[in-house]
Amino acid sequence: MALREEFHFPSSDGVHQIHGLRWLPQDQTPRAAVQLVHGISEYIGRYDAFARFLTNHGFAVAGHDHLGHGGTALDKSEYGFFSDKDGWDYLVRDVKTLHDDLDSRFPGVPHFLLGHSMGSFVARTYLIEYPGTVDGCLLLGTGQEAPALVAFGKAVSGALCRLRGNRHHSPLVTALSLGAYNAQFRPARTGADWISRDTAVVDAYVSDPLCRFVPTVGMFRDMMGGLQRISDSKGLAKMDPDTPVGIFSGDADPVGGRGKGVRTVEGFFRRAGCRDLTVKLYPGARHELLNETNREEVFADLLTWLENHLET
Repeated sequence: MALREEFHFPSSDGVHQIHGLRWLPQDQTPRAAVQLVHGISEYIGRYDAFARFLTNHGFAVAGHDHLGHGGTALDKSEYGFFSDKDGWDYLVRDVKTLHDDLDSRFPGVPHFLLGHSMGSFVARTYLIEYPGTVDGCLLLGTGQEAPALVAFGKAVSGALCRLRGNRHHSPLVTALSLGAYNAQFRPARTGADWISRDTAVVDAYVSDPLCRFVPTVGMFRDMMGGLQRISDSKGLAKMDPDTPVGIFSGDADPVGGRGKGVRTVEGFFRRAGCRDLTVKLYPGARHELLNETNREEVFADLLTWLENHLET
């Protein structure tokens, strides 16, 4: 049985209280700590099933809602907005704050980072900014668009920030990004068919008031800037090559370019000298591996990876 508890801590932005969840194994010292970093337009509570799975195998698990998401947002008007400036840095620093808290709670046990989608971009930034501070990193639903496309997205969203304000919602920017993902699954049953083949998961996502909000142009600008940082060779060279990395994705995931973008990310890590790199693509799987029809297989594979790296 897992003990689930809520917690809060001050955000690095100096304004918000970050909302988080911990799942702890009862009556035993954790084998390791796994820190979850969620994606865009969702929240940490959606990881409950996977967190309980890990906790039942002796892991302590924790994660928090990013700025502009879930219980961290002060109200609905903040959904999809990080900050007027330095938003991406705040996200990464908040991950470090929770990392330090977990290390103090569970001294001497391995600490793993797991990032999904936008959370994988944050986790990749973390590996650059805080090298050698985790014992391994799992990246789910990651990818990398072409540099010209990322630069274009940053320029367009940045221009809209200047013209309309950082909190503006642009149908054009949304259509070119998240909307383009779903267009690959026409005729689509919903606007979120791209996340999973499991229709129950898709329906729950569409009906969840904490999901499916439209990100602001400020958030898109910040995320495009983050994508530029995690593809820069000078930044990648700062990573600790001894940190094991596992990349898991569906080969039908549009965020990973149906495998092409995943292989690009693999190349980043190989050229940076990563000495322990695992890459697996699941045939037919879409974006949310932890909510896919083959999630039991994914859960087992991630557990195996973690257990194989407990002593490294």
